[in-house]
Amino acid sequence: MQKFKDVLETLEDASHVKKIQLFDEEKELVGQIESKPGSLGSIKVYHHLWAVFGELNLDAAVEGLDLYSEHTEDAQNHPGKHPNIDRLLDIIETEETYSIKIIK
Repeated sequence: MQKFKDVLETLEDASHVKKIQLFDEEKELVGQIESKPGSLGSIKVYHHLWAVFGELNLDAAVEGLDLYSEHTEDAQNHPGKHPNIDRLLDIIETEETYSIKIIK
């Protein structure tokens, strides 16, 4: 399995992203990721998922978990430790779809 830090090097630049907002089907804000230390990897992953899928759906969640590499298993073993991965796991379980808004 490729390490998360190596995966990040393969993803497109997301340094222009200040925040990523997620909305449910009723257009309610259900989550956001701010560009700050500790969240920069998630900004890159979610930006990539937006660029490829245009939304956060089942297929995007599966790819996202793959991109998070070793952190996915850690999130499964420690719920709440990685909220951005927990969200992807929830999408796989519920098959919900979220729209993504990129704030530059």
